[in-house]
Amino acid sequence: MSLRPSSGGRWRTAPVAALDYEIARERASALGRLGRALETALAALADYDNGSGERDAARAQLVQDASDALWYFMVQREACGLRDPRPVLRHYGVPAEVYARMGAFGRR
Repeated sequence: MSLRPSSGGRWRTAPVAALDYEIARERASALGRLGRALETALAALADYDNGSGERDAARAQLVQDASDALWYFMVQREACGLRDPRPVLRHYGVPAEVYARMGAFGRR
């Protein structure tokens, strides 16, 4: 992404390059934060499933939280230009149930 003006002017490339660098750093930082949040949500769901395995309201909320975290992560990845979801699903071991609910937000 570049924020250079379309026509002449007295812009120097150094300030624009610095801004591009800061934007790229923030995108990467946000992607890392959202990846850790996804890992945490998936771990909480896996821990619950290993403990009781019951399908109740608490588990439904954990699935919803994991699907929300997956949605946020995927949106940020797309903002970074990474469009294919398959590597994420494989790397994080996202359950099909979570992937199916991605983007379906409940009442807030």
